Amino acid sequence: MTTSESPCRLGLSKSDAPILEPVTKLGGQPVWVDKPQWPLSTELETPMMFLGQFRLPGEEARIAYLFMAGGEDYVDGTWESEGGENALIVQPGRVPSFITVTDDAEGPTMSEDLAVELMPTSSAELGKGWDNRLGGSPTWLQDEEYPPGDWSFLFQLEGGDEFYEVNFGDAGVGYGFLSADGKEGRFLWQCS
Repeated sequence: MTTSESPCRLGLSKSDAPILEPVTKLGGQPVWVDKPQWPLSTELETPMMFLGQFRLPGEEARIAYLFMAGGEDYVDGTWESEGGENALIVQPGRVPSFITVTDDAEGPTMSEDLAVELMPTSSAELGKGWDNRLGGSPTWLQDEEYPPGDWSFLFQLEGGDEFYEVNFGDAGVGYGFLSADGKEGRFLWQCS
């Protein structure tokens, strides 16, 4: 299943087995389409926690992998798009200059594999909530906050639901972005 150009809600369900295809999913372990590039926390110098992967539009398998420092431990600055405590790694693509990666293929994860059903919807419907989505436009929890430079919106992710919990602050929402050339990612989160 690939990401469509039209906006989609992300319907989540527990997977009976590890998901080993280059598809959009949350949790589990990354399905690398290139050499593994597991990011390290700038503060802790340990592997970040894998949150999920998002298939990018097109015939070629292209994936944006989302990671965040801390896991159960709070790490300051995970909300910043260029603070070194979260990473959105694009493959094929390039690693952001402020991120250090290892060639580890597996590491800490937020949950077991969660399958994602892409449910096409309208931008108007998506504008009514802070749900998990791919494409369309973000629904900002606070003020509009794009990363510095030329970035396009990729996905929006709630801080938790019945299948997972991640620390985006108090009732937080995370936002993923792609560079204009589609080769680099940024992530940030806001909370109430």
